Amino acid sequence: MASETPDTPPEHDAQEPESFVGLAAEEAERRAYDHGWSTVRTVAPGAILTMEYLTGRLNLAVEDGTVVRCWKG
Repeated sequence: MASETPDTPPEHDAQEPESFVGLAAEEAERRAYDHGWSTVRTVAPGAILTMEYLTGRLNLAVEDGTVVRCWKG
């Protein structure tokens, strides 16, 4: 059974955020939801964001349709 941590849905342990880098944005979003992320936020690289941390959220920095950075919260 997968371990649970406060910021990672249990189904998502095998799918680390770095594994989304290089994917097309639409594919990355679909995979994130399929692996249990409750919220997926797509932003432009360098976008100004609030410091609010949301458990279960995956952030995708997308440039020219491709994920260039990905992080939890």
